[in-house]
Amino acid sequence: MIQFFSRPRSVFSAAAILRAILLIYGSLQDAFSPMKYTDIDYFVFTDAARFISQGQSPYTRDTYRYTPLLAWLIYPTTWQGKWFPFGKILFAIGDIVAGWLILLILRSSGKMPMDRALKFASIWLLNPMVAQISTRGSSEGLLGVVVSALLWAVLSRRIQLAGLLLGFAVHFKIYPFIYATSIIWWLDDEHVHGASSNQSKTLYSRVIGFVNSARITLATYSLLTFMILNALMYYLYGWPFLQHSYFHHLTRIDHRHNFSPYNTLLYLNSSPTGKSTAKLESLAFIPQLFLSAVAIPLAIAKKDLPSTMLAQTFAFVTFNKVCTSQYFLWYIIFLPFYLPSSTLLQKPSIGIAAGILWVSGQVIWLQQGYRLEFLGISSFVPGLWASSILFFVVNIWILGIALKDAASVENPRAKTIMAHKIQ
Repeated sequence: MIQFFSRPRSVFSAAAILRAILLIYGSLQDAFSPMKYTDIDYFVFTDAARFISQGQSPYTRDTYRYTPLLAWLIYPTTWQGKWFPFGKILFAIGDIVAGWLILLILRSSGKMPMDRALKFASIWLLNPMVAQISTRGSSEGLLGVVVSALLWAVLSRRIQLAGLLLGFAVHFKIYPFIYATSIIWWLDDEHVHGASSNQSKTLYSRVIGFVNSARITLATYSLLTFMILNALMYYLYGWPFLQHSYFHHLTRIDHRHNFSPYNTLLYLNSSPTGKSTAKLESLAFIPQLFLSAVAIPLAIAKKDLPSTMLAQTFAFVTFNKVCTSQYFLWYIIFLPFYLPSSTLLQKPSIGIAAGILWVSGQVIWLQQGYRLEFLGISSFVPGLWASSILFFVVNIWILGIALKDAASVENPRAKTIMAHKIQ
């Protein structure tokens, strides 16, 4: 086992083999089992790509709620022959590239030995949940590449590249906009140029000093990238692009496979008789955005940027009115940076309890969901509702631990991932 983690080739080969096995198994399950391995979203993606190949809009496909870039990326699935799995293979490769970026960041200062860095990178690379979600046809693997590349670019002071990546990430999937606050807050002169902060500065000089070149560059490049991509997509596909890629998420009422406590309310409002119901879930974005985009970044971003991004994402997913298993990948990708000095690792009893409770919360919910969706037994109350509340409480507890850990960091320069120059 020690030898296995001493060489990157071993870990990355195992990650590739794991995904290859799942791809083969998935094709067999799709062919011979009534319960399909391929995620329904993958059929949505490939249908949208097929419409593009016919000169039509990807939004001709009902329920396609993504940027047209995603359909273009998997365009080869429309070709004759055995090209249907192309998107799955692309997403799986994205997983591995994201893992390589994780390793690059962990090894940035040279203080973390290769075997230890590989072990933490394996939380992503060898994680069965990560591999399964991508090989089933979810595009989260591609998003993982962009987000990990964004973190790498910021920590290595490649601000122009970071701006490009941030703008692209928000266009590709809206939620990465929450990272803008933490990155902007982190980009003071101390982190960018190594200059020590002057505590004797007046309030006026601090306000003026906040607008430094790094922050201006990041804001300019990210905004331009985001606007150019949106303008191009709007030119090609018009209003449906804005409606389905952005505005739809303000009013979506997805209730299937939804771990959120808002699940039952969404179900009621999805029925014709539920239109008059007070839509309390429409206010879900208030605590969600306040925590993930304002409070958490301002409180801890300057101490530990990667852990802040973990806490932001964890809060965003936990308080989101729609919470599916694919969303868990959004914060799992930050675990390799947070765990090395975390309470969850330093105090194994807490770490084991957190892992057991997090998994158990999902299992309990899935058992109720199976009764409803496969057996046709009404289990909304108390089954699904109570299990959603339980999972929500577990997540709040874990989020509290992560916030306390990040807030206790006294010297961010001592963190391995905050090296002045990433090689």
